[in-house]
Amino acid sequence: MNKSLRPAVIAGNWKMNKTPDEAVTLIKELIPLVKDADCEVVACVPFVDLHAAIEAAKGTNIKIGAQNCHWEKSGAFTGEVSAEMLKAVGAEYVIIGHSERRTLFGDNDLTVQKRTRAALNAGLKVILCVGEYLEQREQGITTEVVRIQTKIALLGVAKEELKNIIIAYEPVWAIGTGKTATAEQANEVNKAIRDLIAELYGKDAADAMVIQYGGSMNAGNAEELLAQPDVDGGLIGGASLKAEDFSKIVAAASK
Repeated sequence: MNKSLRPAVIAGNWKMNKTPDEAVTLIKELIPLVKDADCEVVACVPFVDLHAAIEAAKGTNIKIGAQNCHWEKSGAFTGEVSAEMLKAVGAEYVIIGHSERRTLFGDNDLTVQKRTRAALNAGLKVILCVGEYLEQREQGITTEVVRIQTKIALLGVAKEELKNIIIAYEPVWAIGTGKTATAEQANEVNKAIRDLIAELYGKDAADAMVIQYGGSMNAGNAEELLAQPDVDGGLIGGASLKAEDFSKIVAAASK
């Protein structure tokens, strides 16, 4: 982290977990544990939990986000939710391009770009996920893959809009597997992303860009990962479902 240049952001991705009542319970457990955090704290919850989570977090330092949005404002898209709908219920953030959306539900670089554009148009902050598969890392093309994903996602995004984008580097081979990139590996890719932002938008934009790591960060390894100069926080999966564990990661980002 380099808090002199940009804030740290710890965001929980609850995935398909917690009913609305369970969401309220978790957020109420979390509130006293993170109230003095020196970083931004976000919980990205299932669609059905949004209203309950927003009400439970009202007046606190916990921001609430969603996990996906469609690129159209409305229409015949059964099962989808628009960015405008998310904004209307009070969501502030939305995750776009998570590896599970890409792998299980057919998202690709183009649809990620369209979803990102829609979210920005609606006034949401985007947590944009990029990352390579294990075979791509073994082939030595991690940097190329991540650069292409990032470049396409940012097509049409103006420099002044970057303040509403966080990039989360998520090596697919480390999502939900218990495997974690080493702190040095995470920093190397995050730096490559920052170098790309500098190429596209200038050094000042790159210095201000929050770039998280999102591959199985937990209470045990968060401090080492967050000590890296280009790791500005985390997108947290399983550990975000336990208030105590999540608060320890927030505490590591608050140092």
